[in-house]
Amino acid sequence: MAGITYDVVEHNGGFAYRVGDVFSETFATHQAAREAAESAADRQRLAGEDEQIQYQDAEGNWQEEFSRGDDHPQAEVIDELPQDLEARDPNGRVLEEGELPDPDRAPLGDLVRRASR
Repeated sequence: MAGITYDVVEHNGGFAYRVGDVFSETFATHQAAREAAESAADRQRLAGEDEQIQYQDAEGNWQEEFSRGDDHPQAEVIDELPQDLEARDPNGRVLEEGELPDPDRAPLGDLVRRASR
């Protein structure tokens, strides 16, 4: 049975989880990214319906196969970040979810800081 690993990482001035080379959305807090990774891993563990599926392989070729609803991947979350690491503004205040700068519109600067600041 295949496995999926969700790595909680610093990303775009905040936090995200990564599966392979793909990042989730950016979260302002380490805890929010961890909870999102746990939720995604939990959904991977759920059984579903038997069905015919299509997917694109690593070489870009489309594949089709039958997938049993009870054949789901092993999923785990790895979080090796220090627990006191949070996204903060220049004054040291922890940023809330809606306060992260838009990485496409403004430079992020050094938003990730230790809570002991």
